[in-house]
Amino acid sequence: MPELDNQLKKGVLSIIVLKFISNKDRYGYEIIQELDQISRGYYKLKEGTLYPILYRLEDSGWIENYRVVSEDDKKVPRKYYRITEKGKEALNEQLETWRNFNNTTNSIFNKI
Repeated sequence: MPELDNQLKKGVLSIIVLKFISNKDRYGYEIIQELDQISRGYYKLKEGTLYPILYRLEDSGWIENYRVVSEDDKKVPRKYYRITEKGKEALNEQLETWRNFNNTTNSIFNKI
């Protein structure tokens, strides 16, 4: 059921990305690589999927970005993202919602 799989992934990607950024400041490609590695390939994000999520998180005031210029002037500056206080509060709320959803759904599955 690829459609269900895709819908479930879409539903949690914002929380996952926000959680990644809450642990340490990250740049986009780093999020893509680490998510792929940690999920053992289950979450293979493309830039066209990740960056709209990052922009929505920024628009919500949950993350902010800054640029880091490499000592090697030939490299393009990297855009890093960091979580804001508002983002930390939102992440805690969303994780609580996720836990409730997950526990309730699993409870139903175990009873039927």
